[in-house]
Amino acid sequence: MIDEKIVSKAIIERYLTRLRDTLEPDVVVAGGGPSGLVAAYYLAQAGVKVALFEKRASLGGGIWGGGMMFNEIVVGDEGKPILDDLDVAYELYAPSYYVTSAIELAATIIHKTVRAGVRIFNLIEIEDLMIRENRVTGVVINWSAVWMSKLHVDPLCIKSKAVIDATGHEAALVRKLKAKLDVKLPTPTGDLIGEQPMWADIGEKKIADNTREVYPGLYVTGMAANAVFGAPRMGPIFGGMLLSGKLVADKILKAIRG
Repeated sequence: MIDEKIVSKAIIERYLTRLRDTLEPDVVVAGGGPSGLVAAYYLAQAGVKVALFEKRASLGGGIWGGGMMFNEIVVGDEGKPILDDLDVAYELYAPSYYVTSAIELAATIIHKTVRAGVRIFNLIEIEDLMIRENRVTGVVINWSAVWMSKLHVDPLCIKSKAVIDATGHEAALVRKLKAKLDVKLPTPTGDLIGEQPMWADIGEKKIADNTREVYPGLYVTGMAANAVFGAPRMGPIFGGMLLSGKLVADKILKAIRG
């Protein structure tokens, strides 16, 4: 016989235990798209305690839809080693162009990230940053439904050594930083420039340089990086996105371990 009270109790107790044990991770990742997941995966593989918050119900970002809902994507040479690391199947379509299933890539990255030990919380919005002595020291979280409904419900806080803005085109955390403090960013203008029109070749080339710390304790990866620095969008080619996730993980590992 199934006792619904036990089912509810199990869900509540396990969730609250995970949340309580995630109040002070080493790194917080905002956004569960390709770059955020890859960053979280490599950090966790290196023994770093990582919490990832995704405001939507599902993870994977723009991977699932492929190109215009054709659920295939393309990865260039720079992203192929990451496909190999994740054991994602692909085919060589033309020299330097590898085609893979959007479904397999999304599902595999999510599975590998969970198994690596990343604490993942979906349906949670990062609504603000914690800043102490001119450094980002954590994030302020609330339920996505609260944020969407504009309810007056106070949030909770998560402390961390580093925060990754992997929120994609929106670059949401950098925008919040600028709105609250109007700090000077390390861009040509000092502001968040915004992404430029589609130019996959340039966007793929620029994303590695744009993946970096933009304010003490706050890093950008993926399309958030290109949006901050004013580089083009790339569409359904994902090599640069995967590489950006690994690059930001490497930078943070170096920063927190010296």
